[in-house]
Amino acid sequence: MRTIVPSVRTLVLICFLLGSVSKSYSQSITTANGKIELGLGFGPLFFLGDLGGNKGLGTRFVKDVNFPVTNISKGLYANIYPAEWLGLRIAANQGKLEGSDSLIKAKGGEEEFRKIRNLEFQSTLWEIYGAIEFYPTVFMEKYDGLQGKLRPYVLAGVGVAKFNPKARYYAPNGTVSWVELQPLRLEGEGMAEYPDRKEWKLSAIEFPTGVGFKYYLKESMYIGLEVLHRISTSDKIDATSTNYIDNTLFAKYLTPEQAAMANQLYYRANRLQGVSTRPGLNEVRGNPKQNDSFFSTILRFGWRLNTEGPELRQMRCPSYY
Repeated sequence: MRTIVPSVRTLVLICFLLGSVSKSYSQSITTANGKIELGLGFGPLFFLGDLGGNKGLGTRFVKDVNFPVTNISKGLYANIYPAEWLGLRIAANQGKLEGSDSLIKAKGGEEEFRKIRNLEFQSTLWEIYGAIEFYPTVFMEKYDGLQGKLRPYVLAGVGVAKFNPKARYYAPNGTVSWVELQPLRLEGEGMAEYPDRKEWKLSAIEFPTGVGFKYYLKESMYIGLEVLHRISTSDKIDATSTNYIDNTLFAKYLTPEQAAMANQLYYRANRLQGVSTRPGLNEVRGNPKQNDSFFSTILRFGWRLNTEGPELRQMRCPSYY
């Protein structure tokens, strides 16, 4: 026993020291290794607002997607993982939103007035948002590294979207240009005759929600697919929201050049062949009860920084019973 006890004590001391070093080292790598992700994504971007759509009443749902005005969104993101099942994301994206009543395939129903209205818009979109990601299947995993793992997730967050809607103006001299719609006050914004219609901003709060999955090609790299929907606090991304105003007021509040633009762009049915009507005062132009939204399908590529395999996390001292 005298020869065995010192050996056991020595072994225990060595294990204690190794365990302390291993614990200290593992704490340092868990704050850096595998806890931070950087990535990029791109994919189609779809607008859901007052303009465009399909048969029936206009909605903010996928039934009103018009594929000819689909554009590509691209962006960068960074994630921090306090735990494997929880991700904190910050992201920035850039894209283009469009809508056009001319794309509506009229069937004689509720969509007819939008088809005749014949409005259009396009806008560059910039957005930045923060979100929380939840990975439910992590609780069913036995940790043996990330490579080969498929992880579905859901996310929700808040952000800011910046936009500036424009429409084509056909000048008397035959030139065509895209002009900004906000300064034209097409729905009476800022006019004394319409005190409830305030001038609107070119930015809005957005609330992104989505689902997706990641597949880890190796410990430090994955590929994924995500559907991300954003509901905004603005109904002016397409510059269309409420009722028609008295168009003679454009001359009162705008320059002659702006008034000419506004009279053409607030209602464009007369640009359709065989249509020469003008809208009635307070006739419906848009739906103020539904804010604009948009969504994208994103192909994602990401990298975990300084990720190590499971070997370091599996270091253990022998146990004695």
